[in-house]
Amino acid sequence: MVMLATCLKVDTAMADEYLTTKEVAELLRIKERKVYDLAADKQIPCTRATGKLLFSHSAIRQWLAQHSSGNEHLNRKAPALFAGSHDPLLEWAIRESQCGIPVLFDGSSDGLSKVANGEATVTAMHIYVAGTGRWNIDAVQQLVADGTESVVLIHWLNRRRGLIMKQGLGLSDLCEIASHKVVVRQAGAGSQLLLHHLLSDAGIELKDLDVVLTARSEADVALAISEGRADCGLGLESLAGQHQLEFLPLVTESFDLLVKRWFWFEAPMQRFVEFCHSEMFRQKVQQTVGYKTDKMMSVLYNA
Repeated sequence: MVMLATCLKVDTAMADEYLTTKEVAELLRIKERKVYDLAADKQIPCTRATGKLLFSHSAIRQWLAQHSSGNEHLNRKAPALFAGSHDPLLEWAIRESQCGIPVLFDGSSDGLSKVANGEATVTAMHIYVAGTGRWNIDAVQQLVADGTESVVLIHWLNRRRGLIMKQGLGLSDLCEIASHKVVVRQAGAGSQLLLHHLLSDAGIELKDLDVVLTARSEADVALAISEGRADCGLGLESLAGQHQLEFLPLVTESFDLLVKRWFWFEAPMQRFVEFCHSEMFRQKVQQTVGYKTDKMMSVLYNA
């Protein structure tokens, strides 16, 4: 984990230019001595123009592609796409960073599927494992066990999630939603998976609820309640505040990014990462309720 964390600190300029022997070793997960041996045998592209070994990052990518086979080779053809769970702050950061990565948010499970099938390079996720207190790692481990390789799970932000409700409803417990009109998320969305867990803990089944509509984004949940089409729903504190709705906090979730490792070093992803460390991003988080940046961009899982 420490090795990869160091490797992932390569900035945008380095991603486009040269890597050191140490960075190549960390990227390939081999010892530096092995890198020297590969270079001496002319098995890996490098230059000695500065008196020490340097490795063109683009040349290393091509070299890896030429020596890839099976699923790994197919995964490298994945289009640059940000999939997975919707988050208004994430959507804003992607846009403001001008990284140019297109988005297609349709839930955590859908994003995992797109990464596994080579249809996306990054997915946002918040999948809770009941009874463990863990987020996302179990789902990623299963993905890797099923054959998806060379991915890294990066922590982005912590988000506060709870019951969003119309003004005056005043619910104090999740159990009380059974007598009100409820908006839910689509099957496979991290929010919907969490709702199932919370309802189960409260001794309630989804069929017991008066579900009036299904929303396909976090923003649509809050909008449905603010427009009076539903009384309540599981959603983000930030959106409850934006729409001046009541909010009952229930959990703080780890909102993480699963990235194809090779794509981490590409310029678009590095522009996004650099923006997340900017003063503009820091101020935006401070002005938005319900988020914390503790350990942002730390490596949670590496495969």
